[in-house]
Amino acid sequence: MSRALSRGQDSRTAVSNETIVDVMPLSTGTRLGPYEILALIGAGGMGEVYRANDTRLNRTVAVKVLNPHLAGRAEWRQRFEREARAVASLNHPHICQLYDIGHQDGIDFLVMEYLEGETLSARLSTGPLAIDKLLEYAIQIADALAQAHRQGVYHRDLKPGNVMLTKAGAKLLDFGLAKLRGPEVAAKNLSTLPTEVDGLTQKGTILGTFQYMSPEQVEGRDTDGRSDVFSFGAVLYEMAAGSKAFTGRTQASLIAAILGAEPPPLSTLQPSAPPELGRLVKTCLEKDPDERWQSARDLLRELKRIAAMGPAAQPGAARDRAQRGWRARLFWPVAAVAVFALLFLALVYLRPAPAELNAVRFSISPPVKAILSGPIAVSPDGLSLAFSARLADGKTSLWVRRLDTLAARELPGSEGGAYPFWSPDSRSLGFFAEGKLKTLALSGGAPLSLCVASDPRGGAWSAAGVIVFSPNASDGLYRIPASGGVPVAVTKLDASGIEATHRWPQLLPDGRRFLYFQWSGQLENRGIYSGSVDGKDPQRQVLRTERLALYTTPHNATTAYLLFLRGRTLMRQPFDLARLELSGEPTPVGEQVWQHGSLWGLAAFSVSDHGVLAYRTGGLQTIQLAWFDREGQSLGPVGPSETISEPMLSPDEKRVVVTRSDPGSQAGAVWLLDLSRGGIFTRFTFEPSPHYSPVWSPDGSRIVFSSSRGRALDLYVKSSSGAGKEELLLTSAATKYPDDWSPDGRFILYEVADPKTNFDVWALPLSGDRKPFPVVQGQFGELLSRFSPDGRWIAYCSDESAKHEVYVQPFAGGPGAGGGAAGGKWQVSSHGGIEPNWRRDGKELFYLAPDGSLMAVEVKAGATFETTVPKALFRRPVADLGFERSYSVSRDGRRFLLPTYTEEAAAAPITVVVNWTAGTK
Repeated sequence: MSRALSRGQDSRTAVSNETIVDVMPLSTGTRLGPYEILALIGAGGMGEVYRANDTRLNRTVAVKVLNPHLAGRAEWRQRFEREARAVASLNHPHICQLYDIGHQDGIDFLVMEYLEGETLSARLSTGPLAIDKLLEYAIQIADALAQAHRQGVYHRDLKPGNVMLTKAGAKLLDFGLAKLRGPEVAAKNLSTLPTEVDGLTQKGTILGTFQYMSPEQVEGRDTDGRSDVFSFGAVLYEMAAGSKAFTGRTQASLIAAILGAEPPPLSTLQPSAPPELGRLVKTCLEKDPDERWQSARDLLRELKRIAAMGPAAQPGAARDRAQRGWRARLFWPVAAVAVFALLFLALVYLRPAPAELNAVRFSISPPVKAILSGPIAVSPDGLSLAFSARLADGKTSLWVRRLDTLAARELPGSEGGAYPFWSPDSRSLGFFAEGKLKTLALSGGAPLSLCVASDPRGGAWSAAGVIVFSPNASDGLYRIPASGGVPVAVTKLDASGIEATHRWPQLLPDGRRFLYFQWSGQLENRGIYSGSVDGKDPQRQVLRTERLALYTTPHNATTAYLLFLRGRTLMRQPFDLARLELSGEPTPVGEQVWQHGSLWGLAAFSVSDHGVLAYRTGGLQTIQLAWFDREGQSLGPVGPSETISEPMLSPDEKRVVVTRSDPGSQAGAVWLLDLSRGGIFTRFTFEPSPHYSPVWSPDGSRIVFSSSRGRALDLYVKSSSGAGKEELLLTSAATKYPDDWSPDGRFILYEVADPKTNFDVWALPLSGDRKPFPVVQGQFGELLSRFSPDGRWIAYCSDESAKHEVYVQPFAGGPGAGGGAAGGKWQVSSHGGIEPNWRRDGKELFYLAPDGSLMAVEVKAGATFETTVPKALFRRPVADLGFERSYSVSRDGRRFLLPTYTEEAAAAPITVVVNWTAGTK
């Protein structure tokens, strides 16, 4: 008995039109993790789709359940996991978003964005589309395909039933047949394939829907992005003509048409279609892949060109012009007299209106052999752009690109620079390097160091010569004279511990007030807040958002705006400066804005009051984990590219625990990467609150992590199998992050954020009275601590010498009387260092140098602690992750698991828009 998707269901949420056999639907109220089933909305070849409620975030989602009869078949389970990997790697406004993946009570399921609208298939049942609407949807679908292909994902089942038309435009759905880059499996003999009427979707090794399959798919040959181009052409043909490009009474005749027949020219079925569109579709439908458009990006560019031609591109336009020609020739002699009369009157009585300025857009690429690093900054005069970039040798520095030149120049003295911000006169830059706040004049000279800023998060420079800045990741904001002096606090974190950080400040035009981003464990407390340089104004929320926001009063507009992000779209909204309130409705001004995957609130856009807007593209910064040997040679990637951080290898080296950005709540969640299964991600924590710094127990059976449940970040522990509930280990008003678990399982090292002493290292006993005690505590920032393999020593980093260095000292709770060793501490690094890691036998210690080099130190520990001179192994190709765990070491110390930039993130350009407010008056 089969159940097909009805049209009523098809108009709500898109699923495949394949058939499914003997499936008992889930009843209303059934819970799959936090998702409560509300209603069945469709059925497809892989299972069923339900409307459900995410009880954590109180939002409607679509839950796709794998048919249990298929779950036991390896090929279908692999196909289900393939869809999860494919969709999870994509982040695009015209691709249906994947929120979650889960398994419960023998049920495998995906959780996706719930879409209101109708499928393109349902729309085409009423006739072809108007050309302008066709081009609009076609451009959106081609853009989505181009993004998927750039990330190595091919859809392989593009058809009208897999395109949803919503108020926000077209959405590409159902990557259940998606192919990641790799070898193709040969097809079976076509003559053995049965005929299927509904949708003609075959369940054999030939995957896809026949009417839209490319010849190479039908023949079971290897496929790539050009197969999607063919399918896209078949969809376009149907959108314009209202009928399918290839038809047949039987499956065999349909296959013959795809392999050998040409569809009727589009112009014969839709005379109003531009000839260019007909040629574009014909090129898409070439039998030989080499004769088609070679990429979706080329296709997108051509579609945009056709759309830009407007109605004049239609064939009827030339005919109409010819018919009107004789009238025009008769009209001009008569009109000439009237024109001269009107011209005289205009010269006497009228004045020319000012020319309407148009927005001008262009892209700026990173310097040659360099990758952009972090945010960007437009100068107040709108003439220059500052950014940080990393060269191939790992060296990071600041660069400035004048918009009237063709190349950026590196600023001497800015080595290691990050988070640049401009002086009001556009002649100097403020930035952070070597654990300090610095300023640098563009005219030359050495940088001026103002004060310590060990783990900074942005700054702003007022016309009065005051800099407001964030000195570290878990504190309020401070002010300091631009000429130097003593920092003074201007904002304070809430004493309850709900507020975790204040960062990314921006001064308002009066020079006294400023805006900043506040991150909190409570969703409603996150967003943009206002403060004052004298610290007297109350801190009040201006906007709830997950990223920074910027204020601007463009000189060529009558309205002031606040620029902020919704997802990856840059929005503008009128802003009342006097009342610090938004008004009117937000409208988009930019797409695909780059966001950092782990640094709270960070996004890359900047604006000048002179009408210049700039933003980096590329969406969230994604990280690709990869193994490297001691010489720095890559041994291959691990898992897909994701928005992850804090990787930690399990004791048996079969899994990696990471923090991954939650697409639903923009908070971190803990995920497990299974190395033995080819890099499959499995979600580990499900609460909507943020989760960070996961750490393995020494036997790999449990994981401790930080999480905020309406309070500060507290310590929780859970079985690494995912079974059972999370146990609260430690709660207090202070923010806490676990660092390590002692080899004997008795203690957990963790960092505590203290407003007076920055970060301190504490230990939590797991037996007895379980009363925490300080291990390293002082007026400096101590963090990223690790137990030695025998549990007698701890390594950590501290900024007590004005820059971070790696130190080792005995652990007071270690084996033996008094910690097993004499007191004292030893400095391991020589010219700066963070993030120590031990080799499993305790005879070698690794750490990261300021230039990104991975350093190795031989260790001899006894009554005292002895080390050799640090040796540089290689410079890591790592993304910017801040002061957090960023690499893992194999047991033998021969391999290193490191995060690297993806190719797309490395090549992402900067979009510059001059006179961006044109049309907003």
